[in-house]
Order: sequence, then structure tokens, then C-alpha cells
Amino acid sequence: MSKYRPYPEYKNSGVEWLGEVPSHWRRVRIKNVASLNPSKGSARGLPEDTAASFLPMDAIGARGELDLSSTKTLGEVLDGYTYVGEGDVIIAKITPCFENGKGAVALNLKNGIAFATTEVIPLRCKQSQNTKFLYYLLSCPPFRPLAEGAMYGAGGQKRVSDNFVANFPFPAPPKHEQTQIAAFLDRETAKIDRLIEKQEKLIELLKEKRQAVISHAVTKGLDPDAPMKDSGVEWLGEIPAHWGLAPLGYVSTTMQTGPFGSQLHAEDYCEGGTPVINPAHMVAGKIFPDDNCTVDDAMVAQLAHHKLLPQDVIFARRGELGRCALVTEKEAGWLCGTGSVKVTMDTNRLSPEYLVIFMRTTSARDALSLMSKGSTMENLNTEILRQLRIPLPRIKDQLLIVDFLNNHLEKLDVLSERIGNAINLLKERRTALISAAVTGKIDVREEV
Repeated sequence: MSKYRPYPEYKNSGVEWLGEVPSHWRRVRIKNVASLNPSKGSARGLPEDTAASFLPMDAIGARGELDLSSTKTLGEVLDGYTYVGEGDVIIAKITPCFENGKGAVALNLKNGIAFATTEVIPLRCKQSQNTKFLYYLLSCPPFRPLAEGAMYGAGGQKRVSDNFVANFPFPAPPKHEQTQIAAFLDRETAKIDRLIEKQEKLIELLKEKRQAVISHAVTKGLDPDAPMKDSGVEWLGEIPAHWGLAPLGYVSTTMQTGPFGSQLHAEDYCEGGTPVINPAHMVAGKIFPDDNCTVDDAMVAQLAHHKLLPQDVIFARRGELGRCALVTEKEAGWLCGTGSVKVTMDTNRLSPEYLVIFMRTTSARDALSLMSKGSTMENLNTEILRQLRIPLPRIKDQLLIVDFLNNHLEKLDVLSERIGNAINLLKERRTALISAAVTGKIDVREEV
């Protein structure tokens, strides 16, 4: 913030966490400048077939954006949803949406009205308050961390109370100055948001590049001059002429689901035991155990048949089709969970690392989805896995492909990480700029 000057004169705000504020600003509470949860009275007088914007939580962005593509009639939403009027400020109140910054100024609503999820708090500003300034105040520290600390409820049902918002004290500049600050922040945050958007597009392009590199390597090989042949599989297309093609069941020695629910109950879990691996523990081909999902030695002995071996590949039976992970020496002896399938390969014919990489292709996952149609929630089972056809280069070529991809993908990962760090810095700068402006730490009146 060094490029911006401070106000010429400050005073003690009387609020410990706020410190000094510009001397001509006055301390008020949000309830003094805005009404929370405005009445639906004006909407009740309209015909039931009047269209209104509909705002589920997914329609509310984290940087002040709203998706207004959905509408409903008053008859559908007048009862059971939160009323929002044109120009109202809305903020999410439930975790994690509040922490993620979901909120906006509601503009360009259908017929000037909207009905939103009940998990938002709408605020209607009085004449003395600039609406956009209030939105910015509610989108940054000190309001955000203090509200988060005052949430009530437990777990995923924690909420910010209306009372906390209504009684939150803040230093308010005169309205014309609020308008100047809001205009400055509109301009500067728009610049930052454009930079963030460009960086996010780069990450998406890198993801597409990553997927294309993997798909080409495991279906076309590394030799661009290799003669090709029709695989006979629609979703696979052509493969190198010297490659084979075989169902996964043909190149695996065992394929086994995890224990039945009758064999492993929630009460069997303990702390500090042997990890049980379920779908949530598989991320990007690797296993990440949960300290709360472990069992004692007695249960391990009882479920010894479900122990994982090095070079096994463990698949998720539900959720994201094709999600799998390679079992390394570190995970040997851990247990295959109820929601998983473990596959032991004939490593002379199929490299486990190659299989894990192949399963990350869109083609493999589309094939599993097609094969599981009609099953409940597209669940994966051993019969479907056995039938999945795998393109098979010679084992030495499989290992070359794995080495090539590990090297190439590492470079893409490093680049993605750098871009991700840049995005985080931009977001931090955005928040810091808003906070400094709405609390009077910087004077932006002549910046507009």
C-alpha cells in the first residue's frame, strides 16, 4: 500500500482491533446504516406469475459476481426463500460459503426482485450509506475474520448470526467519500480480477495440455513415425501397429473388492492404527491416509485378506469413475476399504504405473462410464474393471512412457504451482487494498 498516502489526521476509533481512523469519520453499527432481511411486503402485492431472479448459492460468486440466468415465478419462491431487492447487499452466512467470500450487490434483477437461498443475509442500505462501500466493508478484514470467529453451530453447519452483522461497528466516512472509495475500489479490483482471470485461464490451458500429453502418450506412443492400426475400440481409435490390446482382467492376477459392511463397521475405527483406504484417500494417483480411518491389529488380522501389496493399484468403487492410486512400499500392509477395489497386476505384461496414468485419460473414464450405465450411481465393480480394454505396448515401452510422462508432467506441475502462487498473491493484494481503503488506512479520494 506504499504507493497510497494516509489521511492527514487520525483519531482513536475506540475499537481495539480497528485502531486509528481518519479524524472526520464517525463510528456506527451496520444496523444504523442498513436494514437486515427486508420485508417481502412489496413482493406480496404482485401477481403470482411475476418473474423474479432466482439465486441459489451456486449463483453467488466470491468476487461480487452474480449468475442471473435463473428465474422463477413469485408463486414458486415467495415462501421458503430469502427476499432480495434491487441494490441490496447479500452475503453468505453458512460455512464454507462465508469463508470463501460469497457475496454481491444485487443489480439488474428480473423485475427488480430476487429470491435467494435462505443461507444468505440481505442488507438494504439507508440514504446515508453507499451500497457498494458496505459490500466492500463486508468482503474483507476486519469484518471477515471477526465474523468467522463468532460463528455459531458445529461442523459444516456453522453460521454468521444476523445479530453479529447488525451490531458490527465500523468507521463510516461521509457518503460522498464512501462513493469515492467505492469507485476507486471498483476500478482497482477490476484490474486485479482481470489479471486473476488470465492466470486462471492459463491454469486451465495447462490442465488441458497435461491431459492431451497423457492421452497421446498412452494411446499413440512416443514414436511419431510408428505405423498405426485401428484398435477396434470406438473410444480408443488408432493405436501403434505393434501394440496389443487386452481386457484388464486378462493382465491382472487378482481383483478384489474391500470388506463388506458387515465385516467393517464405523465403531471398528480407532486412532493410531493401520490405515483403511477408501475413495477419499486417493488423489492424483497417490494415497493420502486419514488418521481417523484406521483399525487396530486385531481387525487387521481379521481382514488380512484385504491387505494392500506393493505395486497393487487401488480403485474407487464410487464417486469419480477411474479414480485410482498406486500402492508403494510405504502403504504395504494397509487395508483396502469397503469403497475400494484392489487390483494386482501381472507386472511382466502391465506396469502398474502405466495403468494408473492410463486411468487418468478422458477415454478410460468415458469407457468406464459407458460400461457402468444402468448401475446405481455409476458404481464401479470388478466385472466392469475386468472388461476394460487397455492398450498394451511392450513392458519396456510402458516404462519409457511412464518415465517420459513423469518428467514432462513435473514441469507442467511446477509451472501450474507458480501460477497458483501468483493468483494467491493477487487475491491477497485485492483483499488488503479493500481493507485499507474502507478502514481509512489509505486516502484514495484523489485517486478516482
